[in-house]
Amino acid sequence: MRLRVEFTTEPFDLEEAPAHALAAREVIETAALDAVDVGPFGNTAEGGAERVLAAVDALLRRSLAAGATRISLQVNVLGDEGGNGDGDGHADGEGDR
Repeated sequence: MRLRVEFTTEPFDLEEAPAHALAAREVIETAALDAVDVGPFGNTAEGGAERVLAAVDALLRRSLAAGATRISLQVNVLGDEGGNGDGDGHADGEGDR
């Protein structure tokens, strides 16, 4: 399964990117995801379910630790990657043990 994550972190600062925004950007840019688009008012990335979910976990933890007071995110299912359902290279359920 492929997922798309869209997120913003707050508080906003139009003068300079806050530490929490930089932390979130670094997580997404280094997560080996596809179609990464980072901007001042919203960010998106796509990839296999396991990679996106791991990136979301890291994004939440690092952004909060860096001072985010609110993180808005949306995750959408895009479909299958490779036809196996989970995007991790294993048939459904395999590799989860």
